[in-house]
Amino acid sequence: MSDAFRIAIVGSGPAGLSAAGRAAELGLSHVLLEKTDHLSDTIYKYQKGKHVMATPVQLALRSPLDFDAGKREKVLGTWDEQTAKHGVNVMHHADVKAITGAKGDFTLKLTDGREVKAETVILAIGTQGNPNLMRCPIEDGAVVQYTLDDPAEYNDEHITVVGGGDAGIENALGLAAEVAQGNVVSLCNRSAEFSTAKGPNVAALLGARDAGRMQVLTESTPAKVEKGWITFDTRDGELKIRCDRVIARMGSAPPRAFVEACCAEFEEKEDPRNPGKMMRGVKAGTGVQFTSNDRLAYPVLSPTFESTVPGIFVIGALAGYPLIKHCMNQGYDVVEFINGNTALKPADEPILEKKFAGLPKGRDVAEWLELLRTNIGILQGLSPLQMREFMLDSDVRMYRPGEVIFVRGAREDSLFAIAEGSVLVEINPQDPSITVPIGTGEIFGEVGLISGRTRGATIRAAEKSIIVEISRLAALRLQRQVPSAQKEITRISIERQLLQLFKAGLTKEDVAEVVAGAEVRTVKAGEAVITEGEQGSDVFVIRSGSMIVEKTVGGKPVFLSYVPAGSFVGEMALIDGGLRTATVKAAIKADVIRLPGEAFARLMASKPALEQRVRQDMEARRIVNSFVEERKHSFSGAVDLYSQTAKFLIDEGIGEATDVLLIDENLCVGCDNCEKACADSHDGLSRLDREAGKTYAHLHVPTSCRHCEHPHCMADCPPNAIHRGPDGEVFIDDTCIGCGNCQRNCPYGVIRMDKVPPKKPSLLSWLFLGLGPGPGEPSHEWSVENSKGEKPKKAIKCDMCSGIEGGPACVRACPTGAAIRVSPDEFLTVARLEA
Repeated sequence: MSDAFRIAIVGSGPAGLSAAGRAAELGLSHVLLEKTDHLSDTIYKYQKGKHVMATPVQLALRSPLDFDAGKREKVLGTWDEQTAKHGVNVMHHADVKAITGAKGDFTLKLTDGREVKAETVILAIGTQGNPNLMRCPIEDGAVVQYTLDDPAEYNDEHITVVGGGDAGIENALGLAAEVAQGNVVSLCNRSAEFSTAKGPNVAALLGARDAGRMQVLTESTPAKVEKGWITFDTRDGELKIRCDRVIARMGSAPPRAFVEACCAEFEEKEDPRNPGKMMRGVKAGTGVQFTSNDRLAYPVLSPTFESTVPGIFVIGALAGYPLIKHCMNQGYDVVEFINGNTALKPADEPILEKKFAGLPKGRDVAEWLELLRTNIGILQGLSPLQMREFMLDSDVRMYRPGEVIFVRGAREDSLFAIAEGSVLVEINPQDPSITVPIGTGEIFGEVGLISGRTRGATIRAAEKSIIVEISRLAALRLQRQVPSAQKEITRISIERQLLQLFKAGLTKEDVAEVVAGAEVRTVKAGEAVITEGEQGSDVFVIRSGSMIVEKTVGGKPVFLSYVPAGSFVGEMALIDGGLRTATVKAAIKADVIRLPGEAFARLMASKPALEQRVRQDMEARRIVNSFVEERKHSFSGAVDLYSQTAKFLIDEGIGEATDVLLIDENLCVGCDNCEKACADSHDGLSRLDREAGKTYAHLHVPTSCRHCEHPHCMADCPPNAIHRGPDGEVFIDDTCIGCGNCQRNCPYGVIRMDKVPPKKPSLLSWLFLGLGPGPGEPSHEWSVENSKGEKPKKAIKCDMCSGIEGGPACVRACPTGAAIRVSPDEFLTVARLEA
């Protein structure tokens, strides 16, 4: 015998509980199937004492069950009490192993042999049972685990948490709290941003780091786990630290095998992992289908949560919605839909209505979402439900013909996608009439997103166009959640970078073969992509970061040049044949695009203008090589000194700088005019310290901002007070709250926290009326007040004298020309030896 119900709900997490509660309220025959002896196993497995957040705060909650931010134990207690109060029919120890049948007559088979009959099925099973695993070598005896129950169980251990999402951050905070005594905790995140974590969690993490309770490693990935140790690949090279235990919280994937098999037809097919062996697999076009073949893809769902199997609905994390409030709303909504209330609008409808308010009338929210999803290539892997969440973090607007979207040289890192219409890319700064069109469905702005370089062209709307602007964090999150989007962005970025870099009248059809064989590779600081004396014909394009070129002279490596993002190397061996003539290695952690040599050679053969362009760059490098070879005996000491000086500058962060202040100690007379001019331009507070910083030979790098390509100070600024100006300057606006995150994140010590002095009177007022302090000095009252030790209020750093006519005051005030501001590619060249 088997029981029969109107609705069978599989999984008692927030989505399943809410669905069951609504079914009970409506008096619908239902059963909530939970494989454990308790409700909401996912929340139950949260670490003890964990604070559960109720975000997004602007989203209204629809559910018979209450949910407010609070401790895990309180949330679970409330749900247990209210589930019983509403009379929810719960069946514990009910582990579903298969679902067969069709709409109106489903059979759910349990592992203990029981069967449940239902007219409709709601899958609310989540993804936590299928965690992403560590991909680096793990030595026998090393401890790696993927869950954490009670942080208080671990004491006096060196523990590394891998993963910068909410789960990883919360685990790390718990292990570093007083309740877990004596732990030395480190958290590793593969990117600079914590794009998948909630703001309060990130703030708490950085606060714990600043208080010295834990170490936070960004732009780092585990390379090897040994008993008692873990090794990371970081942006600055390899790092090895003590580690007794690794807790890996790197997300999870849908339980695809079970879901796909629901109501599917099966057939014998070859096992892709074991050619020649047959396996029983799901027949194509049957069962619950997913948006793609990627492991992280989600099921294809209708706007009412129905899967490709009529009568089977999917909600919660399995539908791509990880937030509890979203899940609970879906549980309520899906039961309403099943009960015939198809007119119900989602809870986020008012928020999205405001997003689309400026677009042409005639479409509702669902229609706009579907238009954006189907028209834009990188969004096609999102389900309609994921599109709603995606648009909460993105903006969309209509542009008029000729309206500028962004200008050449702007420092911006958002991504744009064209839903309707087209844009024109002005590829020639001297002649705006020379343009290249980009049409509906395509993206632009990807170079700024990936490399951090300035916008390479001005882009205008060619016609009335509807364009989505995707913030950097939203774009990063999209690429993590939708592998197909990441692949498409990578492909397009490679294609565009080649067209922009080589120009020569190339089209995307011309470079198709090269793009198809291209590979993006991440290299750590000091790692070589080309080694002198080796065979090889591949060409490398620097996608982000920077490279240095070295040549062995007299048995020593001699620095030849600095190569920034947006350049290419490796063409000499391709054109001339023979061995590599120099070594090219990463100055900092960098991404490079490897272009297959044979395909690139065929492209050059078919495009003489391209070959001429490449040969021009090659000739410039050949001149440098010849220069060093011819003069290596006459000034070998100078070559060695220059090479060591260049290495010193790279070590001091010049490899990621866009503008740096250098002082020639042979010319500096110590007058301090540079500091005084800086102070006088900034209300009496100098942004540089001439004597501080390091010196090699005659070259001194004072403590003044480098204006990095990817500024570390921007990584976590709560009020978003740090910006890039039109000339590339990184500056802090008046919204700074004095949290100090930028100061702590800057690896070069060029930001300080200070109380901002009052505005100074004019120079004439001081000169003739004696008002205010003198040039280069803050007011006496402020100096006395600030000496009392009051908490600093604002972050102070160089802004390249933005808005001040004549440019940086430090350079203008230097009487001997000792102070110069340069970009690395202007300064780091062997041609300086000729001076």
